[in-house]
Amino acid sequence: MEAISKRFFMFLSHNKALDKMAKRWGSKFGANNLVGGETFLQAIPLITQLNEEGFQVTVDHLGEFVDSTEVVRENVQGCIQSISAIAYHGLNTEISVKLTSLGLDISQDLVMENMELILSKANESGITVTLDMEDSSRCHAILDVYKKLRQKYDNVGTVIQSYLYVSDKDVDDLNQFSPYLRLVKGAYNESGKVAFQEKKKVDENLKHLIKKQLLNGHYTAIASHDEAIIDYTIGLVKEHNIPNDRFEFQMLYGMRNQLQSELLKKGYTVRIYLPYGEDWFGYFMRRLAERPANIAFALKGIFSK
Repeated sequence: MEAISKRFFMFLSHNKALDKMAKRWGSKFGANNLVGGETFLQAIPLITQLNEEGFQVTVDHLGEFVDSTEVVRENVQGCIQSISAIAYHGLNTEISVKLTSLGLDISQDLVMENMELILSKANESGITVTLDMEDSSRCHAILDVYKKLRQKYDNVGTVIQSYLYVSDKDVDDLNQFSPYLRLVKGAYNESGKVAFQEKKKVDENLKHLIKKQLLNGHYTAIASHDEAIIDYTIGLVKEHNIPNDRFEFQMLYGMRNQLQSELLKKGYTVRIYLPYGEDWFGYFMRRLAERPANIAFALKGIFSK
């Protein structure tokens, strides 16, 4: 039943008609429990609250797979405006960007030009920008962009997904760039040709990547709600005397709130991944697919209106 539920919500996440309807609804039906708002300005009070509680934040403007240069330009300007707002309000937050929203599928020259603009602006205020990872067909295009940018900018990181077979080699290839990596399991529906299908193997590979990245001496973000992964990381850093300022735990806004607070109280850096934007529907459906218990958020949203 859980597998059927996952396939159902993944199917909905790609439904353009429903996505169009969702934009008219606004972030209702429980999405406001997982999304910071439809605009960055709407998210500012929530970011401020999270900062006051001791959490760091990374914000992500929702939207991907853009094939219109006009929409790309709008996304770039929106990102730059968000960076200006972060600096103006003194928020403790980074920015995550999806390269397909910034022109990756149009041309590499375009996405490089846009990332240069964004990173230059972010660098002025000491803001880090992370290149989100997308589906496997775009994985190495994203890493190629990262490598080029990393030669010029220190304030850029990227993401490695443990369910992909190539991730171990990718971490080795990135080692020369002293990378800031967010390590995740992966959320796209990938085939057995490119990705592990068994949870046990995905988890084992994530642990392997965490150990490799940390022992390589590079800053590491462990993005997982899985307590087994978190406990493994805590044991690893204690065993190898890795200081707490060399890693952080990242979790999605609205998920495992108690665990987030417990880690914060123990002195660990906890960063909340806070998405915002009108294109909330696909993101929301993927979260429901990952964890059917999240359906309760949707029901609560409907009946609280």
